[in-house]
Amino acid sequence: MTQTYFKKISLLLLCMSCNLAVTYAQTLVGKISGIIKTTDGKPAPGVAVTLVSLHKTTLTNENGTYILQNIPAGTYSLQVTLVGTAGASREVVVSASKTSNTDFNLAESSAQLKEVSITSGKTLNNRPVSLNKSGIRPFDLPQSTGVVSSTVIADQQINRLGDAVRNVSGVTLTQTRGGVGETFTARGYSIGITGGAGSIFKNGVLVNTAGFPEASTLESVEVLKGSSALMYGNVSGGLIINMITKKPQFETGGEVSMRYGSYNYYKPTVDVYGPLSKDLAFRTIATYENAGSYRNGVKTERTYVNPSLLYNLGKSTTIILEGDYLKSNLTPDWGIGSLNNGQAIPTMVPRSQFINTSWAYSHMNQYSSSLTINHTINDSWKLNLITSAQGTNIDSYQSSLPNSVSATGEWNRGLARANTHEGDYTAQLNLTGKFKTGSIGHQILIGSDAAKVVNVTNGYSINGQNISSYVYDKINTIDLNKYTQRTDIPNAVDTNRTTAPVYRFGAYVQDLVSLTDKFKVLAGVRWSWQQTNQTNINYLQKGTNGLGVAATRYDRAYSPKASLIYQPVTTTSIYASYSNNFIVNTGTDVSTGQGLKPSTLDQYEAGVKNEFFNGKLSANFSIYRIVNNNLAVVAPFKADGVTVNSDNTIKTFSGQTTSDGVEVDVTGNLSKNFYFIAGYAYNNARYTKTSGLKGSNIEGEPLVINPKHTANASIFYTFSNSSLRGFKVGASAFYTGSRLAGYNNVVGQNQAYSRLLPVGGYATLDLSAGYTYKKLSLLAQVSNITNTLNYLIHDNYSITPIAPRQFLTTLAYKF
Repeated sequence: MTQTYFKKISLLLLCMSCNLAVTYAQTLVGKISGIIKTTDGKPAPGVAVTLVSLHKTTLTNENGTYILQNIPAGTYSLQVTLVGTAGASREVVVSASKTSNTDFNLAESSAQLKEVSITSGKTLNNRPVSLNKSGIRPFDLPQSTGVVSSTVIADQQINRLGDAVRNVSGVTLTQTRGGVGETFTARGYSIGITGGAGSIFKNGVLVNTAGFPEASTLESVEVLKGSSALMYGNVSGGLIINMITKKPQFETGGEVSMRYGSYNYYKPTVDVYGPLSKDLAFRTIATYENAGSYRNGVKTERTYVNPSLLYNLGKSTTIILEGDYLKSNLTPDWGIGSLNNGQAIPTMVPRSQFINTSWAYSHMNQYSSSLTINHTINDSWKLNLITSAQGTNIDSYQSSLPNSVSATGEWNRGLARANTHEGDYTAQLNLTGKFKTGSIGHQILIGSDAAKVVNVTNGYSINGQNISSYVYDKINTIDLNKYTQRTDIPNAVDTNRTTAPVYRFGAYVQDLVSLTDKFKVLAGVRWSWQQTNQTNINYLQKGTNGLGVAATRYDRAYSPKASLIYQPVTTTSIYASYSNNFIVNTGTDVSTGQGLKPSTLDQYEAGVKNEFFNGKLSANFSIYRIVNNNLAVVAPFKADGVTVNSDNTIKTFSGQTTSDGVEVDVTGNLSKNFYFIAGYAYNNARYTKTSGLKGSNIEGEPLVINPKHTANASIFYTFSNSSLRGFKVGASAFYTGSRLAGYNNVVGQNQAYSRLLPVGGYATLDLSAGYTYKKLSLLAQVSNITNTLNYLIHDNYSITPIAPRQFLTTLAYKF
């Protein structure tokens, strides 16, 4: 029945698209188009163009052009607004079946516009988000979004992705993953560094973020909260993140900067762009980073290069070719561990204490390339093609995980050696269009994507013994002076190499149907297919090959979405939506003996989006529920229903988790000198059903790592008058509520102890001040000014102290 239902939805949407021919019968409407330039003759992007009487608004693109379609014949007042300029207005006559060309020149040069620190006055609801693929403006999107602009990235001197996304309500950096990567959480679900099964993208392309993405190349960071499976397939039910990189420009310019901070941190950066010919432009960003740490013995050394080319193939097609190379040498850091298998925090140890081996290292080389083609078929239809390839090579050697530390801090340290390669190859094709069937408007997306992910990992032994059972030495994590630590590096010999390929494909269709000016419906469906091949094992010492235990498995899932949007006035949008997400499982179904099918998550969301003061202020509120009705849990009994099951890979679909929450976002760009961001989120993610075994102790238990309360607020002001002209001041505060580290309890475990480790909440305050004189600027920041001590959850088995009070400054020259 379910498949029949989805087939009917797909057929209905297909019939809608077949009515495209009706568009050409619309002879009673016309169009308005033009180009907006600054006083120096250069295009002005991001300018709002409004047809006053119809309350219809659009923004100019990067070339300064705009178009307003389906305008009834008549005479109108056309208004152009951009914060930091005087704006303009003009009367325009629209004739049936004709295009009225109306150009504007703004009383501000392009160089002056670059000094406007608020990105053309865009706020949360009028800043375009490419994550939705279809070009739907955020105000019409029935889903909670967040954007961290280039202005915020610069003003907060952001160096890591985690520092950026904390400006979005409900999104928190929850894990530091051995000091070599980050994990983020929203709405009770986490996303990590792995490209193949991750939810982090760069320019719409799935990427591996090991070694930390480079922030110097970021133009903005987009966050789409909740289910996004319709457009992206097997992704987190909580959020996806898209990093937008800086693009080539057809005007010569650039910036050189030096960033310097506490613990001998320094980072020179060069950013140069300009035209190579009339239709070809380039951009190259290069940076080097070297830093110590408040953690003993932890060092960072990174080299990054990002060249890109932009080619205009005629007036309708643009081609962007971009490459990345990142060399990252990091010290793996397990944090300070925990005691008695996660039962206590060793708060008696200093913030700087380091428990890994003194010689631990992680060397990463990552290279990627992408090709993006955007083609405008006509005024209504556009085609987008993206292909990419990324390789991530990691060579690391360190202690094993600190997940077996006694209550008194005693730890028999093992070793972990890794030499891995992940290859990510992706392609996607999207067709977007706008048309009408009678009086009903459509904004449609039809697309497909494919990916191949190959993971290659090596196994090691020491002196003929499997490295997983090798004991290196013994230390005490509370008192490091209790035992003499070994400093030699044992020779680890690679014994086998495992290759694990995964293939993914999806096709999707979505339509935003404007029934009237006030009522809209967004509906769509995606079909996803994933093939996880049986692993191939090369036994290097024996010179033989073998296959992994798990057979090749095939996962298929439909992901529907349906939303109702009501806009009683042009500044308010109220929505209610249902969407579906799926999670690929591992293990064997106890009832069938086959591989587990994907778990499906149902999400219900309602919200309201508001704009005030001509779009200078946005205030959004959303409420949601996410239910995983068929959570895969370890089966209490084997298939006979009698024998107790002790195999953690034998599972059953009898669990359930529920995640409820609210999110509030307020952003304002009240003038070209003043902007602020504020957000609050509450989330309650917990087990609401277990396997039914008597004595269960996890009903209602919160999911680990996820904080219930988070909040963020930032404010920046630049003086433009009097003797303080050029000075900038700002403040940013972030709050992360109490969380649970450790592991969630399991059905039937010993009731004498809990595997949960409570971690309290904390708040930090950062203060900034800067000065700009012509092309030279200096910006300084003191972070965690109160020197708050708290912890990030390193992983289930450990915690890591947050950074103490630190100083950071950036000296930059623009040319």
